Amino acid sequence: MRKTLLTMALGLLLTPLFASTSNTDGFITGNPEISSINAMTFGPEGILFIGDSNGAQIVAIDMSTASKANNEKLRIPDIELLLSELLGSDSDQIQIIDMVVNPANENIYIGAQHSSGKSLLFLVNNNSLEMVPLHSVSYTKTAVSNVVASDAKDRRGRPLRKWTISDLKYDNGQVMLSGLSNAEFASTFRSIPFPFTQKQNESSLEIYHAAHGQYETASPIKAFTTTQINNKPHLIASYTCTPLVIFPISELKPGAHTKGRTVAELGNWNTPLDIIEMEKEGARYILMANTNRALMKIKVADIESFGDSLTTPVSERADTAGVDFINLPFVNVQQLDKLNDTEFVFIQREASGKLALKTSNNRWL
Repeated sequence: MRKTLLTMALGLLLTPLFASTSNTDGFITGNPEISSINAMTFGPEGILFIGDSNGAQIVAIDMSTASKANNEKLRIPDIELLLSELLGSDSDQIQIIDMVVNPANENIYIGAQHSSGKSLLFLVNNNSLEMVPLHSVSYTKTAVSNVVASDAKDRRGRPLRKWTISDLKYDNGQVMLSGLSNAEFASTFRSIPFPFTQKQNESSLEIYHAAHGQYETASPIKAFTTTQINNKPHLIASYTCTPLVIFPISELKPGAHTKGRTVAELGNWNTPLDIIEMEKEGARYILMANTNRALMKIKVADIESFGDSLTTPVSERADTAGVDFINLPFVNVQQLDKLNDTEFVFIQREASGKLALKTSNNRWL
């Protein structure tokens, strides 16, 4: 009897020491029913987060068991041709929506939409593409609250629902997403704890737009990243017509109306597509891909030392103001992500008209 009690006591004492938890606990295998792929990012343990605006949900998929792809000599000269051959469709029926790198193994994934409405996911492997089936995966998901109506349109008649989720990042246990809500101040930042619970924090946003000469609350952040600004966590975000705005994460509280600090105006008639952070010799840099501008490089130190905020219009159309930036010799960059500590991967429309996937490195920093 004493031996039995001793064994039970030791068991109770030792169990917590060997108990393990994973972010994938509670995942199920099946079809997450993704209606659209609007933004993607990776979190811990090889978990891929997909923002689905049409479905008003965030889907987390376990990609930890995927084999490491062969991307030693990475270059795809005509990615649209590969997609056409793989799907048996004309290239104009397929739209690449996002590209993301799994930092755990440098696997590159491309999210796309077919004209039929089907959402597609591809793995880049050995300069080719492999379809990743989405009908049977290990996943969990959560609904996005207070979304714009499925038939809502802007003043020009363009659908607004797709901007429910305009960009997506994972940081410090939170899935962060920018986009629109159905609130009076529609520009919204949401922070959702992961593993998912019923909790969802939501803040409305306001910025001064120097190209437009006004304060704005209706346009969503189009691209953002998280970083340290003067040793405090911030969002660095950009909007259509390219104001660059920073938000202290500590001020993005549930139910709060948060005013960002506009630190640069980077030129109108342009939309930012992706923002990443790279480092070289201890210095940090922001790289930003755009629809109608070259790939931009901005020193984080310049943002840190810029204590002012833009509150007056730029002096002429397409003018710039605030923090300095450099246009790198990469134009028509449509997708951008950090590959590793020294390289970035991007998809670029070349002068030939072909859409190419390639890499470059921190020699440009």
